[in-house]
Amino acid sequence: MVSHPFNEEDRVNTRKLMTALCVAATAIAASGCAVHSHRGKEVLSTDQIYPAIGPYSQMVGHGKVIYFSGVIPLDKTGTTIVGATTEEQTRQVLDYIRAKLASQGLNFSDVLMSTVYMKDLNDFAAMNRVYGEYFQKDPPARATLEVARLPRDARIEIAVVAARR
Repeated sequence: MVSHPFNEEDRVNTRKLMTALCVAATAIAASGCAVHSHRGKEVLSTDQIYPAIGPYSQMVGHGKVIYFSGVIPLDKTGTTIVGATTEEQTRQVLDYIRAKLASQGLNFSDVLMSTVYMKDLNDFAAMNRVYGEYFQKDPPARATLEVARLPRDARIEIAVVAARR
């Protein structure tokens, strides 16, 4: 028979400790940091850009992270595309993203990730030049995809994820 250095009480206490650690680790992973937010999901919006044009929220916050819905280059009423070229449309989209960030006390340096949807990746260099004007230092992670079609036949849509400090 093998002798164990722990008695039954030690084993029970070890199991309790491991369960508590697993619960704590799950909470930390869910919140993204050791300080858990009790606010839960927050639906956020700003009147500095067009209103949502469908059943979605402009932004949703959870703890320190804010998820921004994709932005297309509409006018402020949400009816007409602004700009004919990829450069013009990219600038309009990033100006709106700046307004959304500002409405939450954030700026481009708070953006963690962006996803760029483009009608034509042949316009990537044009988009990238404008994008670089807005994300000059420590740019976020980014994915860029060509898609068959965007809402209102826009040439570009950008969605971002940002975090409060």
